[in-house]
Amino acid sequence: MSDVGGTPGGLGHFLIGFAMACIGGYLLSNQVMVVGSYWSFYGGNTFGITLLPLLLGIAMLFWNGRSILGWLLTIAGGLFILGGVIANMHIYFQPATLFQTLVMLILLVGGIALVARSLRAH
Repeated sequence: MSDVGGTPGGLGHFLIGFAMACIGGYLLSNQVMVVGSYWSFYGGNTFGITLLPLLLGIAMLFWNGRSILGWLLTIAGGLFILGGVIANMHIYFQPATLFQTLVMLILLVGGIALVARSLRAH
């Protein structure tokens, strides 16, 4: 229990750093607002057309589970939809005071540094 990362000592630094990094990461991610927008693919509101490869691939897999084309269409359609969702996201940092931002960043970076320090031999 006293060895962290295979080196003697450092368990206290690791636990404190891990707690600090978790708290700082939580506080920082709590200030971020993720908002979706309308899906547009060569026109307005065309999300339905992007479902066609996925649905065709699934239909082909129900017909023949070993169909290479069915698997390719299903995977490509799923990746296309995932890419479209990610591309239409907007990420905003909510207003925070300078003190709040500094506390979040110091906890996060200080915690990561303590975890890294705990991996060195004492």
